Parts: sequence; C-alpha cells; structure tokens
Amino acid sequence: MAAVMTAPRTYTRPTRGRSCGQPYEDGRIVPPARPMLTVVAEPVVHPRRRVRSRAVYWRRRVVVTALALGTVALAGRAGVALGGSPLASSERRPPLTSSSVVRTGDNLWDVARRLVPGSDPRPVVDQIDKARHHAPLVPGETIVWQP
Repeated sequence: MAAVMTAPRTYTRPTRGRSCGQPYEDGRIVPPARPMLTVVAEPVVHPRRRVRSRAVYWRRRVVVTALALGTVALAGRAGVALGGSPLASSERRPPLTSSSVVRTGDNLWDVARRLVPGSDPRPVVDQIDKARHHAPLVPGETIVWQP
C-alpha cells in the first residue's frame, strides 16, 4: 500500500462565525487544514528476466578474448622495448664472445676457422676484414669476435 498526495479539495475550513468557503473581509480564502491523502495499491513490478541469445554470448566471449590477447601482446612489446624479454631471467648474462691470437703465418681464414669451428667461415672472414678496414694481420694480435 502507498499513500499518494492529491490536489486539495475546493472546500475551506470553517472559521469562527463563518461558514465554509466564505472569504475573510480582505478577500482571502482559508486553505484546507492539510492536503488530502488517498491510499492506493502499489503497482506490481514483475522482474523480467532478459533472455540473451547464443550469438550475444559468443560475441562477448570473442571480445573479451581479443582484449585479453591484446593486453598480453602490448605487455610483451613494452617489455622488449624496455630492454629485455618479459620472460627473461633477472640476471644479465655477458654476450658470447670468442677470441683468437694471431700466430705467425696466419691469415683471416685460419683465424675465422678458430673463432667459429664447425661452421662456414666465409661470413666471419668478411666481417673481420670489414671491421679491420682491410688492414693486414699482425702476429700476437688478439681478435675478439662476437656472433
């Protein structure tokens, strides 16, 4: 149940010696003592269950999955941009280097074979020669190569 305030009725409250609805000498009409309240039944609200189709369900799943994958990809790129893989260990390892001391009678091919044994020495020969600006080898010189 609920109470609803309605508009005041057109009657006026009686005053001393005057009947209802008669104005005072100055023309004022006396308002009612209080507004009228009417008791009415509350409206019945039936909770409606929203029925969602399978298409809406799968669309939401696809959107959430895409957002999750985008977040993971963005975090991975940020980790790489900040100086490492996000899955890398916290300790820094020194880069792998190999060195060789030039002996008497050595050429670039001999040094390259010692620096990368078991692999093709041609790219190593080209890189060493380019880094040395085509200068000749000097016996006793140490050549450090970083793959």
